[in-house]
Amino acid sequence: MPSIDAHAKTSIERTGKEYKEIHEWIDKDEAKKVERHDITKMPQHIKEIELKWGEEGVREYVQHIHDDVKKRIADTLAYFGIK
Repeated sequence: MPSIDAHAKTSIERTGKEYKEIHEWIDKDEAKKVERHDITKMPQHIKEIELKWGEEGVREYVQHIHDDVKKRIADTLAYFGIK
């Protein structure tokens, strides 16, 4: 998975803002990291994120999960020699 700094860099390139607090909220707490990446729990996380960071934060959360899934798929395909 991309690091918090890598996510922040991608955010800057895409939006001009790093959204580091959101990326840290998703990834930094190891005890909650898996839960915060659980797509079945996205609706409850979106409510919390919207209260803290607004609609922009929600978009960044969804983008973060998207970027992680994309990276995981690319890694899996590379592992099996498919590119």
